Amino acid sequence: MTAPHNSVKNIFWRGFRDGLPFVLVVMPFGTLFGVAATEAGMNILQVMSFSVLVIAGAAQFSALTLLLENAPVIIILLTSLAVNLRMSMYSAALVPHFGKLRTGLKLVISYFLVDQSYALGIREYEERPDQPIDNKVAYFFGIMLIMAPFWYLATYLGAALGASIPDAFSLDFAVPICFIALIAPLLRTIPHIITAIVSVIAALSLAWIPYSLGLIIAAIMAMMAGAYAELKLKANK
Repeated sequence: MTAPHNSVKNIFWRGFRDGLPFVLVVMPFGTLFGVAATEAGMNILQVMSFSVLVIAGAAQFSALTLLLENAPVIIILLTSLAVNLRMSMYSAALVPHFGKLRTGLKLVISYFLVDQSYALGIREYEERPDQPIDNKVAYFFGIMLIMAPFWYLATYLGAALGASIPDAFSLDFAVPICFIALIAPLLRTIPHIITAIVSVIAALSLAWIPYSLGLIIAAIMAMMAGAYAELKLKANK
């Protein structure tokens, strides 16, 4: 009876170790959000409530940017929803691994489902597809044990310190680096690469569209291009 317990424990800490490098980008990412949110007029309670309840950096920054632009509420809501639509794709990809879990546990996992936990988790599950479901859950929570507290802490530090953080720190570097670190290892197939290329070209070409709506259009175009490429490859096999 001891072996399975030790196995789950070891996998949990392996997830913890795998998530550890992302702290290097999560900390400045979260701090930047805390600073930006306080500069936008939010108090610490509002900033922390936003960060804890949403726990989605990209959506938080999108909503904050639109708030600063005095965008209509419906635009803010739709943009935040569109940015987080990728979570529905993440969820669909994880159904074969977590679909049999009880509802309560799936709700907790859905709360902690972020880009980093998905990227590391899906790679682990694809490389070891036959491992028990307890191991998969342990690995997932191992990742988030290190990442979630640092996200909350970084947001608080950014909100509390605010303008006292020197401009020379250039915290905005964390946003692109975070997503490059997530995406690059997952570009394994031609459709993946096509999707990435189309998204970059479209996002840059449509940057002139107000309220950052060009990003949403670019995302839709990229998904369509990737799906079409995958269908063509399957048809040619």
